[in-house]
Amino acid sequence: MFANKITRAMTTKLTLTIDETVIVSAKKYAAIKGKSLSKMVENYLKTMSSTTEKELPFSPKVGNLIGSIQLPDSFEYKSALSKSISNKYK
Repeated sequence: MFANKITRAMTTKLTLTIDETVIVSAKKYAAIKGKSLSKMVENYLKTMSSTTEKELPFSPKVGNLIGSIQLPDSFEYKSALSKSISNKYK
C-alpha cells in the first residue's frame, strides 16, 4: 500500500529580549488560544516575512478615500506636510 511520508522542518532556538510584562501578557494570550508562544511567534514571523507592504490591503474606509482628492502635478507633499506640522505646533 501507500506509506505516508512525514517531513518535519528543522527547528532552531532563538533568544529574544522582550519586556517582562509583554511576555506575561503574551503567554496568557497564547494559553487562551491553546497555542504555544513559540508557535505564535513563528506564525507571526512567517506572515511578516511573506507579505510586503504593497500586498497589505487597505481598510474599507481608506479604500473609499482613494481618488477622492485631485492634486495638481506640481503638488509638493513634503513641503505641504512640513508647513502643516509647523502650523500645528505654533
